[in-house]
Amino acid sequence: MKSSVFVSARIIAAVIVTLFMFFPIYWMGVTALKSPEELRLAVPTFWPEKFMWSNFLNVFDKIPFARFSLNTIIQTVGIVVLQINVALMAAYAFAKGSFIGRDKLFLLVLAALIVPDQVVFVPVYVMLSKIGWLDTYYALIIPHAASAYGIFLLRQMFRSINNDVIEASKMDGANRMQILYKVLAPMAMPTVVTLLVISFIGSWNSYFWPLVMTNSDKMRVLTVGLAKMRDSIGGNEALSFHLLMAASVTVIIPIVVVFVFAQKHIITAMSNSTFK
Repeated sequence: MKSSVFVSARIIAAVIVTLFMFFPIYWMGVTALKSPEELRLAVPTFWPEKFMWSNFLNVFDKIPFARFSLNTIIQTVGIVVLQINVALMAAYAFAKGSFIGRDKLFLLVLAALIVPDQVVFVPVYVMLSKIGWLDTYYALIIPHAASAYGIFLLRQMFRSINNDVIEASKMDGANRMQILYKVLAPMAMPTVVTLLVISFIGSWNSYFWPLVMTNSDKMRVLTVGLAKMRDSIGGNEALSFHLLMAASVTVIIPIVVVFVFAQKHIITAMSNSTFK
C-alpha cells in the first residue's frame, strides 16, 4: 500500500515539474500566434483568440531571416561534421593507439574542457584577422573543429570495446580508417549520435562567437539576428513582441526535430556503461 502511494506521489510530482518546465515554451508558442491587440489585454489569455499564422511570415520583414538561417545551417553543419570526425579519429588514437606521451596529451585535451571561448577569443581573433578570415564561414567553423568533450566521450566508449574486434578486422585486411569508420563507429553509434546532438545544439545556439567574429548582416546567424531584432523593438515591445516570439519558435524547431529523431540513440547511450 505504501509502495503504491509512493509511486503515485512520484508520478504526480514528475507531472507537476514537467508542466512547470514546459510552461515557458508553451507560453512562447501561444504568444507567437497572438495579435498585438490581444497581447495588450489587461488579463492575459492562455489560448489565442485568433491564430495569427502570418506572424511567422512577418518576421522576414523585420530581419533578413532567410540569410541568417542559411548562415546558421552552414555553420552548424560544418562544425558538427568536423567535430564528429576529429573526435572519432582522436578518440581512436587515445583509446587504442600506442605512442609516446599519449596519456599526457590526453590530459591536455581534458584541460581544454575548462577553457571557455571568452578566454581564447582575443588571440584567435587576432590570428583570424591577420589571415583575412574575419566575417567569413571559416571564422565561424574552423575554431570549433575539435571538441575536447567529444574526444573524451568517444575515447571512453572505444576503451570499452574489446581489442579482439580490432585484431579480427586487421586479419580481414581492414586498414585503420576502415576499422574506425566501418567497425568501431557503428558499435559506438549511440555515443556518436549523442555527441552529434550536443554539437548541433551548441552550434545552433552559439551567440558570443558569431557576434565577435562577424560584422555584417551577410554573415550573421539566427541568435545574433534575434538579439538585433529585440534591440530594434526596444520601447515598442507591445506592438512587436509577438514577432519576436514567432522568430524564437522558428529557431528552436530544428533543435526539437533533431532531439526527437535522436532520442532513441541518446537513451541507449545513457543506459550503457559509457564511462568504464
